[in-house]
Amino acid sequence: MAKKRPQAKGKPQSKSAVEGEVPVVGAREPCPCGSGRRYKACHGRAAAQAVTELVQRPFEGLAGERDLVALRELVPAATAVLHLKEKPADVPSVTLATVLPMAWPALRREDGSVLLGLQNDTASGDLSRDLADTLQRALTVAPGTPVEARRAPAEGPRLQDLLDPEAEFTAEVHTGFEFWVPDSESASPEVAASLERANEAAIPTERLTQVDAAYWCETPEKNHLRWVMPHAEEELLDALARLHAAGTSGLGEGTRLVGSFRAHGLTVPVWDLPRGMSAADTEKPAAAFAERLADALARTEPLTGEERRARGGLTNRQVTLS
Repeated sequence: MAKKRPQAKGKPQSKSAVEGEVPVVGAREPCPCGSGRRYKACHGRAAAQAVTELVQRPFEGLAGERDLVALRELVPAATAVLHLKEKPADVPSVTLATVLPMAWPALRREDGSVLLGLQNDTASGDLSRDLADTLQRALTVAPGTPVEARRAPAEGPRLQDLLDPEAEFTAEVHTGFEFWVPDSESASPEVAASLERANEAAIPTERLTQVDAAYWCETPEKNHLRWVMPHAEEELLDALARLHAAGTSGLGEGTRLVGSFRAHGLTVPVWDLPRGMSAADTEKPAAAFAERLADALARTEPLTGEERRARGGLTNRQVTLS
């Protein structure tokens, strides 16, 4: 028979603890709630869980959510101007970048402008909160200073709290990473070496103009189109299955819908394209596909047997990126 656990003889609960406001203390210190346990085994456990719990759609509600997902997971070199609700007067501009030299989370340039890196590893399960924490610190460091990585406080703001919800988000794709330094000749040897390595590894990528959040890229064997979709995953897979079963899921001769990614709560269908099919060649087929997809999404009847098989094939080829 298990022993009865003795009652903890800690201090009486404080007024703040009774009201649910337990102060943060060291992990090994007694919990301020008066339970007699260490903070990490008491209220600190919930605080740690809040920091690490995964937010499935960290960019939800932001202008350009689909492009943010693409820049985070798919695009090597791109930037976008960020419009803050409140920007310090000594910060000329804030620019989001896919990656920064030396894998810095953020950099405040000598002129006071800020570059915020998007593709860095983050310490918590909420990418939006991590980026907001990095951005806030970048706004206050001295010009010419990179920002170091750290775990964002669980109660800290998110990007949704800092960015102007009415401002447009426009992604600009670059052929290389020269945007890191206005004058490459003045770059330090470390930054110059990082720039050279990044340019060598970058896959040529272009954003289509006739449809939203679709990115063409060129690889040695074949080209691809990766298209971040806004639709609910189950509805989108049903629609793609209908088109696939009907033989209309491609983007023209020699193209093929090969599967999809799942990234930050959104689905990203992927097509293989012939090696000679450029981004410009892909524009009209993609626009025509968007019309077919809209029609398929509007259908509500159950999938046929052939459509269910097509859906199963698409589901089996789905890869989760985040």
